[in-house]
Amino acid sequence: MACITRLPADEISSSMQILRKVEQEHGNYARQRVFFWYQLIDNYRNAPPREKLERVNNFFNQLSFVNDIDLWGKEDYWATPIQMLSSNGGDCEDYSIAKYFTLREMGIPEEHMRLTYVKALQLDQAHMVLIYTQTPDSESLVLDNLDTEIRQSSDRTDLLPVYSFNGDGLWLSEKRGADKRVGRSKRLSRWQEVIARIDDEQIPLPR
Repeated sequence: MACITRLPADEISSSMQILRKVEQEHGNYARQRVFFWYQLIDNYRNAPPREKLERVNNFFNQLSFVNDIDLWGKEDYWATPIQMLSSNGGDCEDYSIAKYFTLREMGIPEEHMRLTYVKALQLDQAHMVLIYTQTPDSESLVLDNLDTEIRQSSDRTDLLPVYSFNGDGLWLSEKRGADKRVGRSKRLSRWQEVIARIDDEQIPLPR
């Protein structure tokens, strides 16, 4: 239990409570998935950015794709990372949100990432991916559950960006590679709901 034993005493207690609650409600396998998530964050917190991206992308892409209506009984529901791990699955929003918050906990700055709604042209449907940009002049990288390899955005001609957001802002995609800021992400009700649920979970992530 390497990642938990490095925490302060009060956070160790809280971590164990979270793991016990997950096990009680979802079983031992769910508890193991959450524990491995703790380990992932702790073990690679000081890794180079690209390795963090690869590790987190691969970790969550192991989970099963499940539609919201089948998993939650709702047409559109954004799960927290704990909810996704406990359920062992989720949809495109859940993959992207889990990767975003995990990378934030691993030290990736918010301004380098955006959750991005796109149109998946081959599927002819809405889709969400996580976009990472190292510097303003560098090409963005796409973390996706459809194409599990991290690729440059210019290589993802199958995706048509619509809008993007992070914890600070909201942008509309006017054309490929160009975005217009249109306000704060507080305008997105589901984004605010998932943040509130994460706060309610009071998950003591490793520091």
